[in-house]
Amino acid sequence: MPAEEPPLAFSWSGHTDRGRVRKNNEDSFLGLAVDAEGVRFLGKIGDAVGGRADFVFAVSDGMGGAMAGEFASRITVEKITKLLPPLFQQNASGIAAGYTGVVEELFGEIHKALLYLGDCYEECAGMGATLSLCWFSGRKMHFGHIGDSRIYSLPAAGGIRQLTHDDTHVGWLFRNGQLSEREAKSHPRRNVLQSALGAGHQFVNPQVGAVECGPGDRFLLCTDGITDGLFEEQIPEILREGGYSAAHLVGEALSRSGRDNATALVVELADPPPTEVPSASAQK
Repeated sequence: MPAEEPPLAFSWSGHTDRGRVRKNNEDSFLGLAVDAEGVRFLGKIGDAVGGRADFVFAVSDGMGGAMAGEFASRITVEKITKLLPPLFQQNASGIAAGYTGVVEELFGEIHKALLYLGDCYEECAGMGATLSLCWFSGRKMHFGHIGDSRIYSLPAAGGIRQLTHDDTHVGWLFRNGQLSEREAKSHPRRNVLQSALGAGHQFVNPQVGAVECGPGDRFLLCTDGITDGLFEEQIPEILREGGYSAAHLVGEALSRSGRDNATALVVELADPPPTEVPSASAQK
């Protein structure tokens, strides 16, 4: 039998800012360690070694009148915390249809909750949220996504790749080569979503997938306030300059735009620290 690969070490950094124009922050982000016993909240900045627990990171951008957008993104991340443990336990027991099924069910339940609140309270009518979620288990990163927040992969070999697609017509035009990145950024309908959680949509069909990951790989989850201020090719260099600090990336995005709330979560993977071998005098 091949030797089992050692668990990966994780470090993460998260930051959010309301920007230079908005009066409130409609973005939310979340980090969790998940195991059979439940969930544990992760701080904005931290590190840990995987193996016994999976790690889940998510960003969400809310929408709606008055304070409804802020409420929608907060509800979205709170629902992840409540819904994920039982789904995780079912998946571990072989009851659920793997990670894809768990992620799809999670998105569906959050969607129903936002629709229910929107129907029950006039001030919440039409509220909705984007959601981009990464679930690290072993040496795989499973992801789910809806809206125009993004997940980027920055592999150890270099470069950057957007794993998710923007649920906008402008995003479709860009992916099909009909708009340049600069033209997409200035398009008047760049923020018009075709799909989101809640927001009056009858059904949701989140993008789900998985990628292999290993030491030296990094992942960025961000809301559109980051990509409004930065071009994709600028992101790796800015992250390196700032020591892969989410706060540094947010600050750079706001200095170049700042029209929207901006949130970033940076996750770095590494080899686990070496296990200390007891000295001969300590061995019995």
